[in-house]
Amino acid sequence: MSIERRRLSPEQSRVAALQAARELLIEAGPQAVTLKAVAARIGRTHANLLHHFGSAAGLQKALAESMADTITAKIGAAALRARAEQDPREVVELTFDAFDKEGAGALASWMILSGNNDALDPILEAIHRLVDDLSAAGHGDRPIHDDTLQLVLMALGDALMGGPMAKALGLPRDTARRLALQALARSQGMNA
Repeated sequence: MSIERRRLSPEQSRVAALQAARELLIEAGPQAVTLKAVAARIGRTHANLLHHFGSAAGLQKALAESMADTITAKIGAAALRARAEQDPREVVELTFDAFDKEGAGALASWMILSGNNDALDPILEAIHRLVDDLSAAGHGDRPIHDDTLQLVLMALGDALMGGPMAKALGLPRDTARRLALQALARSQGMNA
């Protein structure tokens, strides 16, 4: 079966590659996000992707940046709603889902373990921008930096080993989410 090759602008090619990389990440994990696999998925050549990203590490960094921007935009909007509604549940769910179901935890871990620490910068910068934006929106009187650190680390840990750890302790799978919600609600003076 041949893949129909159509002419794409450089931006369209880049967007298609990042979408394919994200799909591979979710389907098969970060080790599946290779230039060859992404190129095959979008009907392009390895050389074409090298032109856009420079290397596999460049592709991973671009994927991290794309994911971070998308995820923090969703979480930021949810955080503003949570403050208005006094219910942080959506923020916790989106954060945990971003690291687990959307693959951010696996990608971050893969980059750290493969020595590609610079590729984490877009994730860290996006989270920092989100915290600054929320603080500037009149929420600076609350410990948002502390809350963010706690929530992100809990979501990352849960994505990496929450299932096996909960099972080993005889706890329901969603225990870490529940604990994160309770901690965030307590910190913000909200109901959980």
